[in-house]
Amino acid sequence: MRVKTDNPKLNPRALIIRLGAMGDVLHALPAVAMLRRALPEAQIGWAVERRWRELLCAPEVELAGSRGSGRPLVDEVHLLDTRAWRKHPFAPETRTALAAVRRSMRAREYDAALDLQGSIKSAVVAKLSGAATILGFRHPRESLPRILYNSLSDNRAPHVIEQNVELVQTWLEEIGLSRATSTLQPGAALLPRDRSSDARIDATLRAIGFGKSPFAILAPGAGWPAKQWPAQRYGELAVQLDERGLRSIINYGPGEEALAQEAASASNGHAVPLFSSLSELMALARRAQLFVGGDTGPMHLAAMLGVRTVALFGPTDPARNGPYWVGTRVLRDPASTTNYSHRRTEDAGLENLTVDCVLSEIDALLD
Repeated sequence: MRVKTDNPKLNPRALIIRLGAMGDVLHALPAVAMLRRALPEAQIGWAVERRWRELLCAPEVELAGSRGSGRPLVDEVHLLDTRAWRKHPFAPETRTALAAVRRSMRAREYDAALDLQGSIKSAVVAKLSGAATILGFRHPRESLPRILYNSLSDNRAPHVIEQNVELVQTWLEEIGLSRATSTLQPGAALLPRDRSSDARIDATLRAIGFGKSPFAILAPGAGWPAKQWPAQRYGELAVQLDERGLRSIINYGPGEEALAQEAASASNGHAVPLFSSLSELMALARRAQLFVGGDTGPMHLAAMLGVRTVALFGPTDPARNGPYWVGTRVLRDPASTTNYSHRRTEDAGLENLTVDCVLSEIDALLD
């Protein structure tokens, strides 16, 4: 049982609520890293969807306990599976799983739940945690969460990473600490490292004949079709990169097999399609010299790991959620207009981005 004190600076406990998706979890990491630097002894938990667990905790590492390379940033990870729960909301298994998450969060007696997501779902999780303070954005993504917040943070900054930082700084001020001002850095040390995944990727690279050859990761997939640069052009790009001494791996995730095969076919053997888990993707990115892809989680992962990255943007706004770090370039044609509708199937601006245009940006980045 935690010993309560009147000093809010002594051993504070904070629960981060950022359930998903992949890029959004990555965008929350710098703010939580800043919190860790400001309060090295703080107990920090994180509530996240089960499918994104490996962004916080390596597969073979316990969800709670002493921090290390396999879980470098937080002291405990609380896993949820809201997708399955929504499909079977009244099933006994759903009630049991939800009750277990609630117990695990309440057992930690969090002082504050910091909702970096701003949805009714994330606000409900914050409420279930039992934290005395529930801090959220003054202007969240959805309007209903505000009724569950008892503390608000302005989110005036243009980029979502900076908005998350503002929220964490608000809580630091509320508990009597100065605003953290340390410079944000790419998060290679903030992401888990899994030795088994490292070994598997090294073996895979040898098996496909890459050995220690420099290579690029090309990622044709994206959250919805309007964010996807044509898969055939990734294959054409791979041909040009090979002429520059850079081999290509077509990375793909679940449901993206057809895109990967289309890109690989267009490469005429100059690119190899490769499916990977999150931990394996981190291992692969740590070995890559270049990443090219749209506004996707893998692109943000590569940028955070310090990989030279060319991001191809269409309907989403790079000023808000583009790659944040040095060593990245964004290409967006003026014909692209900001629209977050997942039902859109194409974007005129992305169609206008030619292989030569992308190559020119790559050459400038790698020079």
